[in-house]
Amino acid sequence: MGNDLNHELRDGRDLVVGLDAGGTRTRAVLAAADDGRVLGESTGGPGNAMTVPVPQLTDHLAEALARVVPEGARARVVAVTGGFAGATAASEEDPGTSRARTALTDALGRLGIPTGRVGVCSDIEAAFAAAPGTPSDGLALVAGTGAVAMRITDRRATTTVDGDGWLLGDEGSGFWIGRSAVRAALRMADGRGRPTVLAGWVGRTLGLPVDVLPKGGIPSYDHGGTALPSGTGAHPTGVPGWSRARREDFRRHLLPAVMADPPIRLARFAPLVADAAAEQDAVAEAILSEAADHLLETVRALEPRPGERIVATGGLLGPRGPLTAPLAERLHTHGLRLDWVADGCPGAVALARLAHPS
Repeated sequence: MGNDLNHELRDGRDLVVGLDAGGTRTRAVLAAADDGRVLGESTGGPGNAMTVPVPQLTDHLAEALARVVPEGARARVVAVTGGFAGATAASEEDPGTSRARTALTDALGRLGIPTGRVGVCSDIEAAFAAAPGTPSDGLALVAGTGAVAMRITDRRATTTVDGDGWLLGDEGSGFWIGRSAVRAALRMADGRGRPTVLAGWVGRTLGLPVDVLPKGGIPSYDHGGTALPSGTGAHPTGVPGWSRARREDFRRHLLPAVMADPPIRLARFAPLVADAAAEQDAVAEAILSEAADHLLETVRALEPRPGERIVATGGLLGPRGPLTAPLAERLHTHGLRLDWVADGCPGAVALARLAHPS
């Protein structure tokens, strides 16, 4: 296959490039303009158009492009489309869109890649276009670290629900789930919350001293669902041996450990909730159920029509995502279903091909 690809890169065929520029990395795909066959892939640094300064964004894009487009083939690139976090195809006056276009045009010019047909859209618009058939209209839902839903019309976002960031929104997201895990741990420690393995798991993840952690996981219950008494001053938690003094020490260690990191880092606790739910921890199950309710509410705010396509992306909704089944079940009652895509690169390639007249 390597020889076939080398031949295609030398045979004079028109080429297109699709970019998926997110908050963690930038992915670039080189493809044949006529049939979309992928000829190469590469990665570069973060590509969020709103948070990465334009000079660094230009460098990250140039890095990814230089790796995927051989120097001898660069003049044959006929269209480039980038799906950027922090940008949108709906308005060229949008600050993120303007920054993304400036950085992408500069990166292409630095490498000698033609800039005649450069498209900029949001990473969500690109992900929507990555669905089978390159749809032009429907709904897009992202549930990863953040959460947002959009109505796409003529391949442009026309309505947005949530995506308001960790402080004001992103309900049902990985951040929201991770924060709920830490809150559950704190509530268990101060006596307001139900017992959960999450207290110990969160504490260990944060590197808290072993002697302040609850021992023995979740408690035993009687047939009425009441925690059996511990007899050591830990009755509010139902965990034998986790005394009030140790619970106070747990809180004193946990709070500074959490505050030492940026708030968005709470998203790293989301996998703990999925693991705890898999072990039938009632608190973790309730967190995931509420997260699915939030995502359903987000989708319903777009006023979907029965049977309307919902293209989903993000780790919470993938083949192994913890919210895939509960959300799909909720959507089914409204005549809706999810089509999951891994990322926006195929969509960016498809949009670049559409921009190139055949």
